[in-house]
Amino acid sequence: MADFDFKRFHIRSMNAGSDEERGLINQELKDLYNGLSEEDKKDFNEQLQKFLTTQVARIKSDYESVHGLDRPN
Repeated sequence: MADFDFKRFHIRSMNAGSDEERGLINQELKDLYNGLSEEDKKDFNEQLQKFLTTQVARIKSDYESVHGLDRPN
């Protein structure tokens, strides 16, 4: 099973200087996916889902921490 580094793509995309650069990074990720075997695509999708779930949970936690500062208990 291959290990995909989605965080690297995510950070590069966040730091991209333009929409064009972000598009190139997205295309790189699509090309990587298209070059995979069906079994590796399954692993890719599972790892991507886990990465996205983790990131959304982190963002939600960060938001709630900051948002909670504006509201009394």
